Amino acid sequence: MLYELAEEAKREISKYSDDYEIYLSSGKVLQLDSQKTDLNFAKEEFDIGLGIRVIKDGRLGFAFTTDVSRIAETAENAYSNSKLNVADEYFSFAVPEKLPVVKNTCDNRYDDLELDEIIESLKSVLAVVEDNGCQVSSGVFSSSYGENLIVNSNGVEAFDKGTGFGIGVSINAIDGDELSTAYDSTSSNLYDLDGEKLALEVCDLAKSSLGGEHIETGDMDVVLDYYAAIGLLSNFLTGFSAENIQRGRSRLIGKTGEMITTENLSIYDDGTLDGGLNSGVCDGEGTASKRTTLVEDGVLKGFLYDIYTANKDGVESTSNGFRGSYAGIPSVGSSNVIFDFKNSIDISEIDSGFLTTSVLGAHTANPITGDFSVECSNAFAIENGEIAGPVKKAMMSGNIYDILSNCDALKSEVKQKGSFILPKVFARDVRVVGN
Repeated sequence: MLYELAEEAKREISKYSDDYEIYLSSGKVLQLDSQKTDLNFAKEEFDIGLGIRVIKDGRLGFAFTTDVSRIAETAENAYSNSKLNVADEYFSFAVPEKLPVVKNTCDNRYDDLELDEIIESLKSVLAVVEDNGCQVSSGVFSSSYGENLIVNSNGVEAFDKGTGFGIGVSINAIDGDELSTAYDSTSSNLYDLDGEKLALEVCDLAKSSLGGEHIETGDMDVVLDYYAAIGLLSNFLTGFSAENIQRGRSRLIGKTGEMITTENLSIYDDGTLDGGLNSGVCDGEGTASKRTTLVEDGVLKGFLYDIYTANKDGVESTSNGFRGSYAGIPSVGSSNVIFDFKNSIDISEIDSGFLTTSVLGAHTANPITGDFSVECSNAFAIENGEIAGPVKKAMMSGNIYDILSNCDALKSEVKQKGSFILPKVFARDVRVVGN
């Protein structure tokens, strides 16, 4: 179906310009939500849409529609919109290149997945929570299937498809008048989620967080659990966007070839990663997916580019032109960002320290300087190489560049959370503020 629509769109947009791009996507979502243990909301949606970009006289025009009977009108609108914009020599579209083979991004079992099966899966997760003495606050099971097709006037024809599955649960643990909360989720391209394991881990976290003690303010060794690490690293990652570099919004301007993290760390963006949540044969512009080295042994090696920012710097796109949907144009984004540490330590090697599972307020961090001040959630003291007990209210402040210059991996499972693939992070001399 997408190919037929693309042919019609090519005929229509060719009436106005010889330089165009057509982006088509269709998707299905099957989702079930719960409030407490009541399965109160289920939805099954199908969505299809078309976005057209055109370059005419150096001006970029864009229009989109969800009504595939209005392709001719959408093409005309894209052309008309180009007249409203300023000419820019850096606009261009992808050129044909060999697309990579990317594995484990699509599970054909999605076609056989029924609502009854999802209901039973989510019920089993909620039952484990209740059986372990905790209360369910909310839960969700989601599954999706999507197809994308990009064709342009340069001869690009890039098709991709993928599936996604996810389970999340938020719970309460109660002891007398004391309440502790916890949340976690697990996601995969394949239908291989272990929801019961997730429920056990969330229950253990919530119950372990009860009865917190105060902690003294000081500089100490800190373990950043997955959510805490990615909360702080999200702002750090924006510094690698070529758009931010070109607009003077990054601390990394002019630092290529310099040490910016510990030599123990290398960072890669890899859209070809086997089973990566954001893997695919190409980005949102039709540029073949690649593995890009951002940091190697602590040294800054490169940045993330889409076609426009690459043209401005006279380099090639790193295949990081992504769009949220057919309703928007591409911009620089990340795929699967791998934090690869050479060295790791075991928690048994930490004489005294602090662990935080997640942080609140990371969005207020300064994306240019890297300075942050956040509240810690589900936090614990570490003594003599063991988790000694929960901490009641604490904050953490510092600079993410300083943390990454003096850190190791903690021996732990490497997980993907959003764009980030990483272990738990062991950071030295971080300011922890007791309350």
